[in-house]
Amino acid sequence: MGPGSWTPALTNALTARGMGEWVPLVFLMIPVAALISPVLVGGLADHNVAAEKLFGWCSLVCAVALGCAFRCLELGWSEWWFVGWFMVASLVSAPTWGLLTTISLANLEDAEREFPRVRVAGTVGWMAGGWLVSYVLHADAGVGAGYTAAACRLIAAGMAFRLLPKTPPPGTGRSWKNRLGLGAFGLMKQRDHAVFFGVTAAFSVPLAAFYMYGPEFLMVLGDERPAGTMTIAQLVEVGCMLVVGAAMTRYRVKVVLMWAIGLGVMRFVFSAWAGVTWWCGWHVLGIALHGVVYTFYFITAQVFLNRRVDKGLRAQAQGLLTVVSAGVGPLIGTLVCGWLRRVLVTPDGEGWALFWAALAGMSALCFVVFALTYKGAPVSGGRK
Repeated sequence: MGPGSWTPALTNALTARGMGEWVPLVFLMIPVAALISPVLVGGLADHNVAAEKLFGWCSLVCAVALGCAFRCLELGWSEWWFVGWFMVASLVSAPTWGLLTTISLANLEDAEREFPRVRVAGTVGWMAGGWLVSYVLHADAGVGAGYTAAACRLIAAGMAFRLLPKTPPPGTGRSWKNRLGLGAFGLMKQRDHAVFFGVTAAFSVPLAAFYMYGPEFLMVLGDERPAGTMTIAQLVEVGCMLVVGAAMTRYRVKVVLMWAIGLGVMRFVFSAWAGVTWWCGWHVLGIALHGVVYTFYFITAQVFLNRRVDKGLRAQAQGLLTVVSAGVGPLIGTLVCGWLRRVLVTPDGEGWALFWAALAGMSALCFVVFALTYKGAPVSGGRK
């Protein structure tokens, strides 16, 4: 619920306070943080500290940092105060999804079938955050979105310390690489893992624009409640979460991931067509398709790693997935998509069709590379 509160509202909130030019830099903080903290915290969870305690402390510090960041924005202090506090929040927030995944997969009896049904709670929370900001607080361009996120993180911290199952570190390695969370990088020596992580990073490049400029394009098309509309993606996710487990047990990982990448191309094609017709419905259809894409790619990816990686590396592997999907890819994406936005979209709103079409082309390239280079290795049940 925390990120669902501030993510769709952040661009419009910054623009309303004269920080529109700072949007790419602020969104850059998120992938930069994801390059630093997830594997380090994953190493701690694998070898030193219980995962639920790490999640609780990360959530607590994130709550404080988010509250300070949006308070500085409300008071009109220097932009660097907001950027500094937001960077702290990003650093401690980046490992949290990986930690929750590690806790879930370690405590579920049938992880492949049960994890998507547990993970759907995150989707419901994201939707609740967007609805609360849009329809209750009317803070689509206000600091209330940030305060809501801080409160949600604070509640999450309390629940983590009191309610999450104990998940002690399973690793026994004493090497400094494992303790620093760097052992997962050894997975890149295997061809399929290298292809998987590389394509995931590339596929996450255009995804950065979805969060940065999807809400802005909705407002350009006349939608006055973009944060609420963006939750359509999560509504679709809920349904997809209920079937993705069955898909993973029935089909090869390569097939499921290729479905997701192919639909990712269509997602941006629909948004590009909205830029041609100026009918908001096409962009909304692309937003809805995002829910399918996210579920079938990233949830499958998390379970794929849990299936393939030794227990002592699982938290680090989830951290490495965060590094490439929330760090490397979005870092490049924030820079590239910000540049495309400046070059292709004019002040009078023309050029959005070309902008989204360029992102569709990036996704199509990922589809071709993955189809040609990923081979697949036998696992239990004969799946690949």
